Amino acid sequence: MDRKLVLANHAEFYGKGFGSCKERISEVVFNTSMVGYQEILSDPSYTAQLVAMTYPLIGNYGITEEDYESKLIGPSGLIVREYNDKPSNFRYTKTINELLEENDVVGLTHIDTRRLTRIIRDQGSMLGLICDAQLPQAEAMARLDAYVWPKDQVKQVSCRKKWYSRCANPRYNVVAIDCGIKYNIIRELNRFGCNVTIVPYDLPSAKLMEMKPDGIFLSNGPGDPNDVPEVIRLIQELQGKTAIFGICLGHQMIALANGLKTYKLKFGHRGANHPVIDRQTGKVEITAQNHSYAVAMFESSAFPQITITHQNLLDQTIEGLRISRDHVISCQYHPEAAAGPEDSKYLFQAFIDDMEQLKREQHHD
Repeated sequence: MDRKLVLANHAEFYGKGFGSCKERISEVVFNTSMVGYQEILSDPSYTAQLVAMTYPLIGNYGITEEDYESKLIGPSGLIVREYNDKPSNFRYTKTINELLEENDVVGLTHIDTRRLTRIIRDQGSMLGLICDAQLPQAEAMARLDAYVWPKDQVKQVSCRKKWYSRCANPRYNVVAIDCGIKYNIIRELNRFGCNVTIVPYDLPSAKLMEMKPDGIFLSNGPGDPNDVPEVIRLIQELQGKTAIFGICLGHQMIALANGLKTYKLKFGHRGANHPVIDRQTGKVEITAQNHSYAVAMFESSAFPQITITHQNLLDQTIEGLRISRDHVISCQYHPEAAAGPEDSKYLFQAFIDDMEQLKREQHHD
């Protein structure tokens, strides 16, 4: 079927549709990963976004049952240069087209993704509409102008009730605040000896502390961190009482809870090849990232308790924070690496070390 993408700057891209044949309006973003499209599609952080893949061939290894990062399909739509509907992979059980059809997600192929990426890079992320090719541009622009940006993405993707992921011979009890958590984060915590209880984002702090956590994990998720005041208040109430580790959106909410500011990047960081430097060791890590917002740079004299631990080598944005006195660590990128490099998994050990140190301090008291 003939379909097109219409951008808020009036640019049009004509191509062929796959997946759902409905119309979708969302923010258009791009991801530079060559592989890992299933993990991207099942990442709740992409909720209410149209994801353009810069790598030209997508779909050639299909979809497998083992590689989902959540039960949800996050993006509103997938935009690719060339879609392959005949996968070659002994593990695959369905095609991307079948996955998108089942989840009412639109797909668009045979468009110039290089041109699209340059527009987003130069002009910034913007709204886009995927629709039938015959829709007049004036009508498409009217629909884009009438669009209301969502502010409840975390509510959409968070679990409704708590659930558990246990491991053999557990040493720590971790409560994970689900703002759109990825499965591989939970798997990594299990591998490090943590029983994990995953709870809704709006669980009151008193209920959380009844679970007697050794540590609290703040997950990734979609949207603006300022739209989740429930979790920001939770951090403020619990900081100093238990170890805290935040990734991506969790990192941003930790910053806000401690008086820092966040802002929206021009076109975000999305891909599996972002270089980040550890400011203490000087070591450079290649990281997987997926975020539109970042923590604003701040004067260390105004926040002496907060240390910037990691920084992006491409645009110098903040990538990691530590508040040693309260046993708090955070990172903007994804150390669980699904999909992506595994350079940063040591951060899970740092969380374990914080929980162990806090246990010793409480025992000594």
